Amino acid sequence: MAEQPAAGFGELLRQLRAEALLTQEELAEAAGLSVRSVSDLERGINRTARKDTAVLLAGALNLAEPARSSFLAAALGRIQAARVLAAEPGQAPGEPLTSGGGVHGFVPALTSFVGRGRAVSDVAALLDRDRLVTVTGPGGAGKTRLAGEVARQVAGRFADGVWLAELGSVRDPALVPAVVAAALGVREQPGTPAADALGRVLARRQLLLVLDNCEHVAGAAAELCAGLLLGCDDVRVLGTSREPLRVAGEARYRLGPLTLPGPDELAEAAGAEAVVLFADRARSADARFALDGQTGPAVARIVARLDGMPLAIELAAARVEALGVAQLLDRLDDRFALLAGTDRLAVGRHRSLAATVEWSYRLLDEHQRRVFRAVSVFPGPFTLAAAEAVAGEGAEPAVMHLVDCSLISPPRANPDGRSRYVMLETLRAYGAQLLAEAGERGEAEAALAGYTLGIAETAAAGLQTSTGEMAAARWLDAEDATVQQALAWAMAHNSAIGLRLGAALAPWWFLRGRLAGQYPVLGEAVAHAVPGGDGWCAAQFWLGTAAMLFSADLAGALGHFTAVRDFIGDRGPSRALADCLASRSVTLSALGRLAEAVDDGRRALAVARELGYPAGEALALERLSIAAYYSGDLDGSVRLARQAEQITAEIPGWLARNCISFLAEVLDVSGNLAAAEHVCAAGLARSRDVGDLRNLAALLMRMAMLEMRSGSTAGATAHLREALQISAGTGSRLGLANGLACCGYLCAATERWAEAVTVWAASAALLPYEGSATAPASVRRRQELLLEARQALGPARTRAAEDRGAAMSWATAAEYALLLTAPAPGPLAAATGTGLGRLSARERELVTLVAQGRTDTQIAAQLFISVRTVRSHLDRIRDKTGCRRRTDLTRLALSAGLV
Repeated sequence: MAEQPAAGFGELLRQLRAEALLTQEELAEAAGLSVRSVSDLERGINRTARKDTAVLLAGALNLAEPARSSFLAAALGRIQAARVLAAEPGQAPGEPLTSGGGVHGFVPALTSFVGRGRAVSDVAALLDRDRLVTVTGPGGAGKTRLAGEVARQVAGRFADGVWLAELGSVRDPALVPAVVAAALGVREQPGTPAADALGRVLARRQLLLVLDNCEHVAGAAAELCAGLLLGCDDVRVLGTSREPLRVAGEARYRLGPLTLPGPDELAEAAGAEAVVLFADRARSADARFALDGQTGPAVARIVARLDGMPLAIELAAARVEALGVAQLLDRLDDRFALLAGTDRLAVGRHRSLAATVEWSYRLLDEHQRRVFRAVSVFPGPFTLAAAEAVAGEGAEPAVMHLVDCSLISPPRANPDGRSRYVMLETLRAYGAQLLAEAGERGEAEAALAGYTLGIAETAAAGLQTSTGEMAAARWLDAEDATVQQALAWAMAHNSAIGLRLGAALAPWWFLRGRLAGQYPVLGEAVAHAVPGGDGWCAAQFWLGTAAMLFSADLAGALGHFTAVRDFIGDRGPSRALADCLASRSVTLSALGRLAEAVDDGRRALAVARELGYPAGEALALERLSIAAYYSGDLDGSVRLARQAEQITAEIPGWLARNCISFLAEVLDVSGNLAAAEHVCAAGLARSRDVGDLRNLAALLMRMAMLEMRSGSTAGATAHLREALQISAGTGSRLGLANGLACCGYLCAATERWAEAVTVWAASAALLPYEGSATAPASVRRRQELLLEARQALGPARTRAAEDRGAAMSWATAAEYALLLTAPAPGPLAAATGTGLGRLSARERELVTLVAQGRTDTQIAAQLFISVRTVRSHLDRIRDKTGCRRRTDLTRLALSAGLV
């Protein structure tokens, strides 16, 4: 019996690895472990794992809470491994806020949490009372760690969990809303401020948002919080900052030092929080360290001199092995005396922390100091190669020494197989100040931009091949923070580098569903470039792709592609010309200009073949296949699509999956269902493997249509729901419109005629162009079903359903489609049947207004009542219906036909 949990862990690890599609060798490489270690755990030779090994494995497997915590407990033999399999899986790429409750974005703590029990309780109580709580205190006080502990304690109060947005690496205050939106998975939308997009999503959520390290962007953070508090009534914010945000309604909690021993209690100091922390960290640095009658009083004096500040204590404890407690105390005393009266980091406890950091810095030789200053330019984790790129050759020994001195955290293995170092934010800020004082900041930032450009262009080359695509995408995923900072610097200081960076990163943005949000950046880069150059042509191609596939702005897309043709069309054959002619072809097809589409497609094919350019040939064939499809020539479309799909030379993975996706569609519509299902399944597997969100959504919709034809409405519903969630997450209006159209077919297949008419009306009203839905075969099929629906409903009910759909906003239509594709009836359906009947007329009116997107303040103004009264009504509505989120209330209103 005692061996069961351990044996179960081996099976658990094997199953999770298989689900992640990793071999033992790949898992070992991603976790930074030996293959033997993984093999021994899976075979049960090692019944349990060490904590650090378990943490590395959890990271490599990309486990999210609560599965991560359960996995770690199972690895240590504390719980049955089977409990992990019952835990909720991690968040799918591109699905904003769909992971439900729990905590998101917090790194698992690898050290013990000492003291602060009262602080955790106090902050949790404030969050119960106030919607904005800011934990203030000097750098190194432990604000971030405290916020993480509070988050874990209160996560159960929030239906959508607790989400961390780290602001420490944000240099430009204007980027705060975008950084927060990215942390929550809210995709940028062209022409829409990030704060507005974030507010629209969070208005229908019940969650706690943790904004960490706000002090250097306090104004922007305060403005964002004020907007969210006004427009998102069920969102609460926990901030950490060195100063209050000074927003109306803010509750402030000053985080003091750890408890210290009194001056007369030095010999009995072991119970004081600051001493416990020092002893714990000192034992990590020197296993022989013990707190006894000799060391105890000295440690008590050290932590008192450091004002009980956790970071200062940890830095000092790291030197115990090298100096011993007595020398440590002597040197610390000297440093405090030396730095008294300086103004490096302000007054009070800031001086105490500055003394410790300054002391650690002064122990370095000049070369090590220069490297420390240089690597502070990184906004996030960095590799050793990156450190050498900004700090110069010979930086490796200095980096190793900085790790030993606890000025840089030890490297951790990342999913791309590279190990990266991290500098704590307080130390990064200190180093950045020294970097500026030394006049080295400009040189370091320029070096970082140059290094990042090399990464981006190397990765871009990998993204042009199916075999190198996954590794290249994971590399850029891991460098995201650095890439964004380098791009922002380049756009401000070197537009040529900015254009090259944007053009190199565009395929990755496309793959990850972020291209629409980067449209303004690419547009700015193009505006400052000389027309006709390689970077300009590439940027125009991706701008047109974003306009066509995400915003469905066909006129805008055609303008971008045509600009390239007009500037380089008379220069002779080129890859850029082939790509943009092919893209003009598909845009013209969507506009109904089929003769022009065929002409451009044929010209693109001729150029690609003349150049020996397989990717251009595949793209042109696929676009000609689309033109044939729109013209009603299904046989010709299948023939051309198969030619495109059968090109075996190395072409970009996204293009290969594009060809698969369209081939599956045309095979389906032409009646070859078995072949369509085979092709579609292969495309789905490939898209999931690499995280190609756009093609994944398109193939999920196609699989849903195929399952409907075979009578499997349950499978169709699940696939369509996932596709809708991805399209919403990537901001693809075209994807959402196609999803609504597909949802109409699903409703018709299940004889929900009113719902079918409603979603089709919403799709037509929101976006008249719907891609394949405008092809003749699809038009005929829909017309037949609409006729059947009218016969089943009658004129009045049909007209009511059409009016209902035509009145829906994008958000309401998306929620309606998700409601129609929801799993088997649960608590919400029960609330619809029972709780709704218990609502008064005024309460029903409030539910309707919430579903229409009104905030509490707007509802109060419309109904001429106070905000407090609105909230009181909503609390009673939640009690009666069980609907905690505003999204739940929207679905309740949709289910009842209130909207």
